[in-house]
Amino acid sequence: MKILVCNNYYYRYDQKQWEFGQPFPPLGTLYAVSVLREAGHDVEFFDNNLVEHHSEIYRSIDQFSPELLVIYDDGFNYLTKMCLSKMQDAGFDIIQYAKSKSITTICNSSDSTDHFSTYHKKGADYVIHGEGEETLIELVSVLSANLSVAKIQGISYATDGDAVKTLPRKVKKDLDALPRPAWGDVAMEDYRAIWMKHHGYFALNQATTRGCPYKCNWCAKPIYGNRYNSRSPKNVIDELEYLVKQFGVNYFWMCDDIFGLKPGWVQAFRDERAERNLDFQYKIQSRADLLLQDDNLDALADSGAHEIWIGAESGSQRILDAMDKGTTVDQIHTATKKLKSRNVRVAFFLQFGYLTETWNEVKQTINMVMELMPDDIGISVSYPLPGTKFYDKVKADLVMKSNWTDSDDLDMMFENTYPPVFYKVLHRYVHNRYRIQKGLTKLSMQGGARKSGTLKDILRMIYHTPQALINHMRLIKYVN
Repeated sequence: MKILVCNNYYYRYDQKQWEFGQPFPPLGTLYAVSVLREAGHDVEFFDNNLVEHHSEIYRSIDQFSPELLVIYDDGFNYLTKMCLSKMQDAGFDIIQYAKSKSITTICNSSDSTDHFSTYHKKGADYVIHGEGEETLIELVSVLSANLSVAKIQGISYATDGDAVKTLPRKVKKDLDALPRPAWGDVAMEDYRAIWMKHHGYFALNQATTRGCPYKCNWCAKPIYGNRYNSRSPKNVIDELEYLVKQFGVNYFWMCDDIFGLKPGWVQAFRDERAERNLDFQYKIQSRADLLLQDDNLDALADSGAHEIWIGAESGSQRILDAMDKGTTVDQIHTATKKLKSRNVRVAFFLQFGYLTETWNEVKQTINMVMELMPDDIGISVSYPLPGTKFYDKVKADLVMKSNWTDSDDLDMMFENTYPPVFYKVLHRYVHNRYRIQKGLTKLSMQGGARKSGTLKDILRMIYHTPQALINHMRLIKYVN
């Protein structure tokens, strides 16, 4: 069949992410392209990531005249879980345009999985639920033969005005059996130009696993689920070697929910890298309780781990327990110190506004950051994702708003201890305090111990000091 595959994420539609200047190709979408080609279909790929407007795909639809349009989001990009209202509207527009051309549409994304009835009402013929490659191949095969889709597992479809959802499909365990993503279809120089302009180097994304076995009650897993399957270290290194040699990239964002959880995996990964004499660095996401064993930490450092983002979330043990996080504040402290001793950068994901969080608990989180001084921080507020226990607790409050307009929105969409404006001011205040402390740390260093960027950090400190005072006074008004 003639199939046009695209994604439904737009960096330009999210000002915060566009200004970051760190766009990654839609990895999950590239897998869909490669499996369809392997099955013998005539496939074109349209990347919406960098377009100025989603209507740019219309020309490709008109020129290629596909029988099927597959809107397949990158499930490895955590930003797609939080489907912004602009992205959702863009997807509906594209579906309507395809329908006007009598093209069958297939969707696979976190948002279409969570709201499949809405997608069918907007014109989507089929929604693939969860992990998509095997379901996509079977669905296209059945459609090409004009057979009934009723027995295909892992889909929904509209019939007589109603949405019908079939039984779920079992997840794929042998990830090495998947073909390599269609990297050759990516406009690599467009991505490289943005990275070089903003950061002076170029990075690509890579996924070594699928799923997460942990059960933090605010974290949704609509695509890869509450499980953990891993590619082999050799399979991953094969692809990294290809990307290094083909595109001259030597920095990777390992976009797994949890990297290297399988015992012995990181050690084997380190050995494969060394055997081939590959030179690259990478950053990962992990948990504090997984970063305590010296052998694993040594293997990470020796294999090129440059930066590790820890899901710290809070400096309050009560809040961590309420989240079902399964980690402790002590583990955050220990893991941070162990990583710093190995010259691995540490970054914290922080989450404010969890149900019943108090001002004292907010201060505990701030104090933890000031004491440990991670190399970077990412701040958000608790966001209710469909399919989570947290969402069920607050869904009655989501009548007025259920999607952010951009990832810097930070709107508190449910009734909480403080009003929404409090958390927006808090976000700025924590960054103020962090930048001030970073400048003070640089000033305290002696002579050659001062790293590059010292002047910039000191100037930031000077700028953020009055801002911190102003924002603190604004916060106290709400607390009192």
